[in-house]
Amino acid sequence: MLSDRLADTHGDDKELRSSIRLLGSILTKVLAAQAKPEVATAVTQLQRKFSSLMREGSANRRRQFIKILEDLDAEEIGEVVRVFNGYFSLINIAEESHNLNLRRQNQTGRYWPGSFHDTLIKLRDSGVNADKLQILLDEMLYLPVMTAHPTEAKRRTVKSALRNVFLSQEALDDPRLRSQQRGEALDKLQAQIQLLLKTDEVRARKLGVADEIDAGLFYFSLSLFQATTLVYRNLQRALSDVFGADVASQISVPSFLRFGSWIGGDRDGNPNVKPETTELALRMQAQTIMQEYLASLDQLRGQLSHSYGLCELATEFLDSLYADRTMLGAAVADLEKPYLQEPYRHKLILMKYRMQCTLHRVQQQLRGEPEQANRHAYASVEEFLLDLRLIDASLRGHGDANIAELELADLIRLADVFDFHLMQLDVRQESTRHSEAVAEILTAALNIDYLALDEAQRIALLAEAIAAPGGLMFDAAALTPANRETLELFTVMAKMRREIGPNCFGKYVISMTHSASHVLEVLLLAAQAGLVGKIGGHWHCHIGVSPLFETIDDLNRISDVLTQLFDTDCYRELLRVSDDRQEIMLGYSDSCKDGGILASAWGLSRAQREIIAISERYGLKCRLFHGRGGTVGRGGGPTHEAILAQPPDTVRGQIKFTEQGEVLFYRYNNMETAVYELTMGVTGLLKASVSLVQAIPADRAEDLAVMDELARIGEQSYRELTERTPGFLDYFYEATPVGEIGGLNIGSRPSHRKKLDRSKNSVRAIAWVFAWAQSRQTFPAWYGIGFSLASWCAGKPERLETLRRMYNDWPFFRNLLSNAQMALSKSDMNIAREYAQLCNDPETGKRVYNMIAGEHQRCVEWILEITNADRLLAENPALAASLQRRDAYLGPLNYLQVFLIRRLREINAENAAESPWMKPLLRSINAIAAGMRNTG
Repeated sequence: MLSDRLADTHGDDKELRSSIRLLGSILTKVLAAQAKPEVATAVTQLQRKFSSLMREGSANRRRQFIKILEDLDAEEIGEVVRVFNGYFSLINIAEESHNLNLRRQNQTGRYWPGSFHDTLIKLRDSGVNADKLQILLDEMLYLPVMTAHPTEAKRRTVKSALRNVFLSQEALDDPRLRSQQRGEALDKLQAQIQLLLKTDEVRARKLGVADEIDAGLFYFSLSLFQATTLVYRNLQRALSDVFGADVASQISVPSFLRFGSWIGGDRDGNPNVKPETTELALRMQAQTIMQEYLASLDQLRGQLSHSYGLCELATEFLDSLYADRTMLGAAVADLEKPYLQEPYRHKLILMKYRMQCTLHRVQQQLRGEPEQANRHAYASVEEFLLDLRLIDASLRGHGDANIAELELADLIRLADVFDFHLMQLDVRQESTRHSEAVAEILTAALNIDYLALDEAQRIALLAEAIAAPGGLMFDAAALTPANRETLELFTVMAKMRREIGPNCFGKYVISMTHSASHVLEVLLLAAQAGLVGKIGGHWHCHIGVSPLFETIDDLNRISDVLTQLFDTDCYRELLRVSDDRQEIMLGYSDSCKDGGILASAWGLSRAQREIIAISERYGLKCRLFHGRGGTVGRGGGPTHEAILAQPPDTVRGQIKFTEQGEVLFYRYNNMETAVYELTMGVTGLLKASVSLVQAIPADRAEDLAVMDELARIGEQSYRELTERTPGFLDYFYEATPVGEIGGLNIGSRPSHRKKLDRSKNSVRAIAWVFAWAQSRQTFPAWYGIGFSLASWCAGKPERLETLRRMYNDWPFFRNLLSNAQMALSKSDMNIAREYAQLCNDPETGKRVYNMIAGEHQRCVEWILEITNADRLLAENPALAASLQRRDAYLGPLNYLQVFLIRRLREINAENAAESPWMKPLLRSINAIAAGMRNTG
């Protein structure tokens, strides 16, 4: 079974094959002991019959395969699916463990590709000396933003079970194990696999926003706190190795790594995110980081056992200790008694008491209890950092700098990175919600029909109203409930800035930004809560706005919108008091769904050039916020390569991007993997930002012109399929499980912007990509590429050489085709044909399928021509092998899923949830997601 067939992949690493074989043999043993005989038999038969079907493809072989399914009842099919899911989980674990071991081996020399050592050596050799590197570091910001998009199909309980299997499997690599100990370790691994198979992967209830907040916080204590400190330690070590200890000691490493979140702040299309949800998210975040500070203070207290008389303490430290005792008085009398002869432990127990008071205040608010003032609590992270730095300076003053560089340095770094809010919470809302609220407010306050004004009139009115002292006069209670809620959010933002800290919010993101007035509308609403305004001739601004450009049309109008915005005097003044930095968000998902991968990728690239050029013209700095998804069709792919593929001189030290769904699990469920992923992102940022300190070559003008043509042709081809092909949307809803995906309960946000609107514009990009991936038709990531390449080269063979040069020399084009290869490899047109046969109208199913299959073949042929390869992913054999390992098991699952969809749809749709076929179908969606390693 798994032990024989999955391990027998040509070109695999010997150790990886051995690991897969071991896990497979244990799974087989568990199935023999635990599963019903008919389930184990069905698994074996399905594998064999599917292999025969793939070899021959005859109608008879297909009938034999389907006959196995027809002989199983719903419960048995569900168990078969769970076995396949277990296979994929174990493959994923074996691969992650193998990759970790490879990195551990490479790290002995510290020069693995993308490491800090490798990157700094290349920068140094290119002319980036210590002074230039300092400029780079001072400007740097690497900001991943966790989002609650419903693309994570795994329950948290399943994730914990998977981690236990991973840890048990890792324990077997300990060379100190003797035969008896190894036997015990194998028994434990078997027990963990057995538990995994007995843990239901389908959620019994729909996730609420509070569940999503908790799921995002899960990764910090699991891996990210430790990974963050290790990233900085590894960078410091690399600086010393590459530039020498003396030079490295003069290089300051600021806290360039930050984390953001949308979870509890993103209300675009999610009616479940209320103002009180935003409060909840920030308080839960604060609780998480304060609990970590308390654990770290305990650890430090166990270490810093210095005694009076054996070290010369700094006067500032002693003054601080005396001040604390005076302030805290009787409250800490019992706590401090054991530490009166140990000054650092004495200080740390007082700090712990103050942090407990700070945490208690947050927990009171979480419980909804009346807040009780506590002057002993830390008022801000700056107070906490001051105490830590007093200890640090005192230790260094009496020759214990090496001790200060241990856990104390890590805690100082954590406090500097995470503050009291852990992650900066972005707020997001759709532009029309603001327009509607502003219109009602202006009618109530000034009797002005705002919606009847043109854009220039709106901008002039908004600019004047933003500057009105004290805001506009109107009765907020008289507003419609929706507009009252929109306005209330800004009151909550002002409140939470006071409660948690002034930096607890990131930006206010406006989705579907179509005009400059959309930005000013948010500022007018913010002004009503005192977040923005002008007093005594002085402007103040405590909110940053990030317009989000999502559709192809929006990307094309960026220049007009930004020019109008920056020409507005009041907005420029607000930027001036906000450090003259504008953040612009670019939407990958919706632009790809709208116009296809070529138009999206090239439109985003062109937009970035325009944004930077406009910002420079107005003397402004700009940070780009990339709304990337987990899949290529939603802007996903390896982060390091994605950063390097950005247009020259557009990154400029700062990058912000969304981390969505299953991406969080695969990147952060293991501490060492988290270190690797963060390192690869930071080094990509360093390389892409070198334009800050030295000249870099611009892209070739002729290449840009070629891409203009390819994108235009590709967009036409994509729109021909998705907008002008009769029955296409019927095909989407009938030839994919998009309607059934909602039953997975994997997110709090609806799959459509408008409940009964089945149009392409209404369906969310996540559900769009998820459904096509399930049916092995990953066309959003490649459709139009083949047609555009073929059309552009038609009758002009010399153009093929141009494309080959572009692939070899241009990171953008190389990344585009590399990501397309990955998505094409995950497609399977033979399996897609089975889904096409689910269509109610066979002719529609055949017509749309033939268009998708034809373009798939055309894409493969042309990409192989351009890359001079004989197969997809020839330059990435590890990924190719990983996908090949899954093919023998994904195929049967897809046939199972088609069978289940057909059975389910034979029942009245209103009763589908009660059908015995629903749960096995949901299991199949989970299993296919695990096999493909991404969903939306």
